[in-house]
Amino acid sequence: MSETLRLTIATPSEMLIDCRDVVAFRGEDMTGSFGILPGHADFLTVLAPCVVRWRTTDGRRRFCAIGSGVLRVIDGNYVGIACREGELGDALDTLEAHIRAAREARADAARKARAEQTRLNARAIRQILMYLRPRKPEMPGRTDGTSVGDGHAQ
Repeated sequence: MSETLRLTIATPSEMLIDCRDVVAFRGEDMTGSFGILPGHADFLTVLAPCVVRWRTTDGRRRFCAIGSGVLRVIDGNYVGIACREGELGDALDTLEAHIRAAREARADAARKARAEQTRLNARAIRQILMYLRPRKPEMPGRTDGTSVGDGHAQ
């Protein structure tokens, strides 16, 4: 049995971490927080949005914020995480502040997108109404609103 774990965290666009000297790992799934040590049984779970953390042989603690992802443990010495996005950090408070700012930026972008979508929907409805209820063109020749030959005496 190995004394360490190999940890990999990958997104579709990059390998965030490939660390071969992990002595302890901590993550969170929908059932709660869990830990993994070398020799752990094979395991597969869906990670909840969380900050995963691990400790290396030299005592360093590292962190990675995960939106969500899939974690698997293989042969008691490999922990692999596949996620859509992740953010590495050495200090938990700095990482949390960065994640909070990114979350606020995404929320602001979503608000702007909803406002633009509402504007476009209103414009489309106005166009449909103009098509369904077109204005009748006025007949030329009169300024009082009646047209020539509408049955009124001249």
